[in-house]
Amino acid sequence: RGAEHGLLRHPFFLPGKLLGGSRFVKRREYSNFAILIRPTLIAFSAFFLLPMARLVAIGGSGPQGIRAYLDIVTVPRNLESLIATLLLSVFVTAAALAVSTVSGLFLERNRFPGRGVLISLLTFPLAFPGVVIGFMVIMLAGRQGLIGEVTKFLTGSKIVFAYSMSGLFIGYMYFSIPRVILTIMAAAEKMDPALEEAARSLGAPQWRVIVDVILPALRPGLIASGAICFATSMGAFGTAFTLATNIDVLAMTIYTEFTLNANIAGAASLSVILGLITWLALYVTRSLAGSTAAAAG
Repeated sequence: RGAEHGLLRHPFFLPGKLLGGSRFVKRREYSNFAILIRPTLIAFSAFFLLPMARLVAIGGSGPQGIRAYLDIVTVPRNLESLIATLLLSVFVTAAALAVSTVSGLFLERNRFPGRGVLISLLTFPLAFPGVVIGFMVIMLAGRQGLIGEVTKFLTGSKIVFAYSMSGLFIGYMYFSIPRVILTIMAAAEKMDPALEEAARSLGAPQWRVIVDVILPALRPGLIASGAICFATSMGAFGTAFTLATNIDVLAMTIYTEFTLNANIAGAASLSVILGLITWLALYVTRSLAGSTAAAAG
């Protein structure tokens, strides 16, 4: 304080100099921020904003104009493909969360020989494109698949479901489980085992420990991984392209409109709606995850 007092009494000290210096520092910080944010804005504009604006414009450039966006509910085929895609994505997300939660908790809490190899095998499908996953489903449940050969040997008739909604479900599960299980394992690693022990010591049965302790601790990870699983299932194309011969999902409907029907405006409008649905799902789940984390804190 004495030093400050002496500085204030110094004949060459002007308070405005310090104020001007702080303003200079702030201007410099703003200048650095503008330089650093520029590449982000350029990338965002070039790879997202401009293509999306162009897609929206093309969607309303057809003979129907802006009313083309209503085709998702007014055209029966589009509505059916939307409903089928939504139902498939919801069921895949629920099943992947259930399987991955049990498997992730087990793998995180148990150490045994071959654990690393098993985790690698469970996450291996992340390296496969959708077409390869569809081919694997065909080899499992197609006309020449393993299940068909076994059922023919046992009953005399083949069971083939690779080209149905069941086949798509298996294919989507195959590439969804690895995405979810890694997130669940990361969330389970941060859990405090003492909370479960405290609940058991107070007489809580195992199902209450799961409902009141384990699931709330995993809730942010479940919400985040479920959102990613849902969004991936909504937009998956390679697996659907390989298997969806008798059914329509929204990605295949967009592909058909664009390539076979040359309906570029219709394909663009459906693409925009698909993007809005997945964005809305991600936004809502992100908000839920944020409020859950705040409540837990």
